[in-house]
Amino acid sequence: MSVKASDLRRGMGVRYNDAVWVVFSSEHVAKGNKRSYMQIELKNAKTGQLIKERFRVDDQLDEAFFERKSMEYLYSDAGKHVVMDPDSYEQIEIADALVGEKGVYLCPNIRIEVAFVEAQPISVELPNTVELTVVDTPPQVKGATATSQSKDAVCEGGARVRVPPFVENGTKIRIDTRSGEYLGRV
Repeated sequence: MSVKASDLRRGMGVRYNDAVWVVFSSEHVAKGNKRSYMQIELKNAKTGQLIKERFRVDDQLDEAFFERKSMEYLYSDAGKHVVMDPDSYEQIEIADALVGEKGVYLCPNIRIEVAFVEAQPISVELPNTVELTVVDTPPQVKGATATSQSKDAVCEGGARVRVPPFVENGTKIRIDTRSGEYLGRV
């Protein structure tokens, strides 16, 4: 099945130059009275190579379908993350590069979405919010009553978050994984 270049969105898979690519970013560019085009950044599903390509808006690309599975994160070891299929209890290792900087939000038993191409994991999506325990934060300053104050806190996976002054060590907080912002106490 083919899809127009203007319909490509982040996370979709396409076949291009005899390889499977994941759309990393997609931008519609229109300059004056010249023809508009799509500037698309593609990531090779096998090698991880990033390329930028221009396509006409009406260009057709073959869509590649990924097998997506909900998996449970278990632990990290030597630059790899071990996840388990909750149905078959099969464990696989995912390279740290697939998770990237979002790895600080991983905590045991969290559900993540893993996309596979030919039984190889190619992308990982974390839930929009996670609940983490604060392990290190300075104590609240007595007499500081300004409403816009916040302080730094380090959570169990290593995530650094700005939190309100009343949050103390051991407090479970909810964090938005897309922006890294504090959402509230649990």
